[in-house]
Amino acid sequence: MSEKDYAPLSSACVRALHDKLYDRRKTAALEIEKMVKEFAAVNNTGQIKKILKVLGQDFSLSQNPHARKGGLIGLAAISIALGKDTEMYADELIKPILGCMVDQDQRVRYYACESLYNVVKVSRGAVLRHFSAIFNCLSKIATDPDPNVKVASELLDRLLKESVLENTSFNLDGFIPLLRERIYTKNAFSRQFIISWVTVLNSEPGLDLISYLPEILDGLFRILSDPNPEVKKMCETILGEFLRKIKANPSNVNFGAMINILINHAQEKGDDLAQFTAITWIKEFVQLSGSAMLPYMSGIFTTVLPCLSYDTDARRMTDIKETATAVNFTLMKLISLQGDTDNLLRPTLVSEEETSNELDLNSVLNVLNQYLLHNSIQTKVAVLKWIHDLYMKLPNKMGEYIDVLFPALQKTLSDGSDQVVQQCLVVIAEVISSPGAAEVNDKGTNTYYNKFMVSLLFLFSNDRKLLDERGSFIIRQLCVLLNAEDIFRTLAQILRNENNLKFANIMVEHLNMILLTSSELYILRNKLKDLKTETSKSLFCCLYETWCHNPVATVSLCLLTQSYSHVCDLIKLFGNLEVTVDFLIEIDKLVQLIESPIFAYLRLELLEVPCNKSLVRALYGLLMLLPQTDAFTTLRTRLSCIPSLQLHCEDNNVTKKKSSLVSTVNFQQLLDHFIDVQEKHKEYKQSQRSKELLTLDKETNNVDV
Repeated sequence: MSEKDYAPLSSACVRALHDKLYDRRKTAALEIEKMVKEFAAVNNTGQIKKILKVLGQDFSLSQNPHARKGGLIGLAAISIALGKDTEMYADELIKPILGCMVDQDQRVRYYACESLYNVVKVSRGAVLRHFSAIFNCLSKIATDPDPNVKVASELLDRLLKESVLENTSFNLDGFIPLLRERIYTKNAFSRQFIISWVTVLNSEPGLDLISYLPEILDGLFRILSDPNPEVKKMCETILGEFLRKIKANPSNVNFGAMINILINHAQEKGDDLAQFTAITWIKEFVQLSGSAMLPYMSGIFTTVLPCLSYDTDARRMTDIKETATAVNFTLMKLISLQGDTDNLLRPTLVSEEETSNELDLNSVLNVLNQYLLHNSIQTKVAVLKWIHDLYMKLPNKMGEYIDVLFPALQKTLSDGSDQVVQQCLVVIAEVISSPGAAEVNDKGTNTYYNKFMVSLLFLFSNDRKLLDERGSFIIRQLCVLLNAEDIFRTLAQILRNENNLKFANIMVEHLNMILLTSSELYILRNKLKDLKTETSKSLFCCLYETWCHNPVATVSLCLLTQSYSHVCDLIKLFGNLEVTVDFLIEIDKLVQLIESPIFAYLRLELLEVPCNKSLVRALYGLLMLLPQTDAFTTLRTRLSCIPSLQLHCEDNNVTKKKSSLVSTVNFQQLLDHFIDVQEKHKEYKQSQRSKELLTLDKETNNVDV
């Protein structure tokens, strides 16, 4: 280019600006500064713009890196010369400098930072209309590998922050979209840069950054998971400051816009700090916003329930578990404090605005049903407590979902934990005893009561291990939670028509042992022992008809009710029954029971004068059935304690103390029923043996072929 093209710059100035030596470029810059001051003094804006054009286009876009450096130092000189008037030429000054900040030459980038520093220093708030462009360049240059460039960019960054804080008209609305975009960077230096800006803006009282927090919260939590400890610490600090401000003034916080972000990050298993921080925020949100969190309960459950299972000595994991427990407790308290249950639920035909603080029961129950299959005891117990509490609070609405929940509850009865099974039974007891509208039949009773009892027996019939190991526990707990008499009546009525006679025999044996040995059934045993009411008589007959599936259980029931004469009649029939090892083992167990505190009254009756010959005959009958085992010796020793004189006493109405209702029991009819049931068992055993022989023959024929 000719000298005329660089006017008003002299040829010497132009050559100096192209020089590779900094001092010569510096001299040229001083000349430009002097020249611009003179032009400014006479308001010669035309000449100033010419210089800006030469430096901003010809020099800053030159292929020669030294020329670009010269252009940058010249632009800085112009801003120094213009002083406060720099604002008039801000576009011409800043745009070429920003272009050089991404230059391939590291020294050009360095001088670009230095030049822009001078422009910002002189113009201060005047550069804020170019803030987005400057911030964009700074966020990129924050990752510069050259240490000198980084130092220069940090000085410029600090100065720009000061300018922002000094200016009350900073456009936060315009800045947030840029911040939201840049906050997802994965570079550690860029993240430090972003966090530093968030920290500065949050420290300014005049800037309400909390209102914009939903825009950047997700990005902040992503930064919190950065592997760099320094970045983590910076982000943890600013998040702590945000939470402190939220707690100080919760009325202006949009909790709903942030809770789902927290729910997502609280499920991050890869970073303990991020997970703990997110759950801590959730805890505070629930405490601060109250019912505003009801629509988000299903999401909160997906976060909290798995954390209840954490079982480790690691401090952070312990903190997560404790915080999750606190969230769960606060939510339960929140539900319990809701006054009108109708206002708790989300209607289906209203707008979103009208349902902002209502519980979405469908989504909540879907999550609870899912976590009922979790492998953690603590999680499953918490889920069951939630189902119970919701059923207590919303019985009618929960009744609509019981067909979905009930199968899952029944399956949970097979859980390996007593704690889980016990809590499950608490829920089931509530469901089948406190009917909602959907569960009441035309007789006013809960249809799920019988359904559950049928399904329980079906479960036991298909899982013998469950029956043997947990059957007694389950039935005893049900008797504690519900009416024990109703439980036994219902089970007996169902078993009476059981087609699988082998299972009926086994089930009656278990029920009988529970009835005779469980401390929870003390009152029921006394009721049967005395038979003073029509109800107790009816119960005895109901149980008897089902207990007939197991001869020894039938005898023990009659011993319990002091129906000794009928026991003698039953034992006479035992001679017609198949005496198996299992049969003898059951008699052995009965002898042990007779020696237990449960039958203390029976043993004492042996001392009465005159003696109850039916009782003595019944016990001798059991003795004659036993082989000479320990049980035989025990019972013989007991019988030997009867005063020999009493054996010769006449039977003078020894049942005086018995209630007159005993005489109204049709024992002959019961005995006939016993015979019929045992005949069916005999036929059933023969049928099963025939099937086994046919199967064996088929297998043998297949082998021969």
